[in-house]
Amino acid sequence: MPPVISVRGLGTRFGSDWVHRGLDLAVDRGEIVSLVGGSGSGKTTLLRELIGLLVPTEGDVRLFGAALFGGGGERERVLRRRFGVLFQQGALFSALNVFDNIAFPMRELRQFAEPMIRDLVRLKLDQVEMLPRHGELMPAELSGGMIKRVALARALALEPELLLLDEPTAGLDPDRSDAFVRLVSTLSHELGLTVVLVTHDLDTLFALSTRVAILAEQRILAYGTIEEVMAIEHPFVSNFFLSERGRRAAAAH
Repeated sequence: MPPVISVRGLGTRFGSDWVHRGLDLAVDRGEIVSLVGGSGSGKTTLLRELIGLLVPTEGDVRLFGAALFGGGGERERVLRRRFGVLFQQGALFSALNVFDNIAFPMRELRQFAEPMIRDLVRLKLDQVEMLPRHGELMPAELSGGMIKRVALARALALEPELLLLDEPTAGLDPDRSDAFVRLVSTLSHELGLTVVLVTHDLDTLFALSTRVAILAEQRILAYGTIEEVMAIEHPFVSNFFLSERGRRAAAAH
């Protein structure tokens, strides 16, 4: 069985500046991989390439064994239905209520009757531990934690096999962050998801990750379990994992 994500020789250039060069990454089914790196290392850029919002300058990106780019618009659309994305700020449509935000990808497909969409939205709300009455709320009425849950429900709307998260706990207080991490962990096991998340939050990383990818020097510098990555001698690894904050997070988990 091919990896869920396979990246070979990826290069990303903006003008004369290379963000990535010779980047390789493989993510197997069922894994939860945290992507970490310093500011400007290209974490979010890589995530955008994995979901097809940005075409790399060079290299090959494959999802479920199929090339993400090329092969025609319809084939690409079918492939993209197999993954869901949660953007850093939720990216909810401000003019739509919670129900319509979650229903949006289902309606775009035009394959579901409205009564079925209504039932599916209620199911997604339940999966993210929200009530049917929350579907009537507008995004402006939601707390930060609720925005993340609604965005997660929308990301799960089409029953994806792969979930990509950009800083999923950014902006949340510790209690809401812990609750959201527990929710993602539970759903990943119950739904059999493969998860890739960009994060700088050590508690999130230690709580969720089966493997960690360190993005530095324009490539994946280290890739393995947390213990394997922490053993790498590199300034970023030392500053990130072996600082007082990193030691506290490691001890807590």
